[in-house]
Amino acid sequence: MFIITLNLTEKKSNAKEFMAAHNEWIAQGFEDGVFLVVGSLKPQAGGAIIAIANDRNQVAERVAADPFVREGIAIPHIQEVVPARTDARLSFLQDAVV
Repeated sequence: MFIITLNLTEKKSNAKEFMAAHNEWIAQGFEDGVFLVVGSLKPQAGGAIIAIANDRNQVAERVAADPFVREGIAIPHIQEVVPARTDARLSFLQDAVV
């Protein structure tokens, strides 16, 4: 499992121009079964994603394709988490890969 943060840069004023493409990128992540949760970092600091994938390179390639990342609007940070214990509602995360 991966936790991805997208921290906005000084170019955040350009976000509106690329928002539709960014939202399409998010939709594709859900459609591909990689993204589990996407949300905003408050207050207006960027976004966060919980994703599942086979390895970090897959996630890094997907994140690099985000229009916000490509345009320098957001700087990504990818952190791998290996779930050791979960609430029963999230037990699928312990063995989840895409």
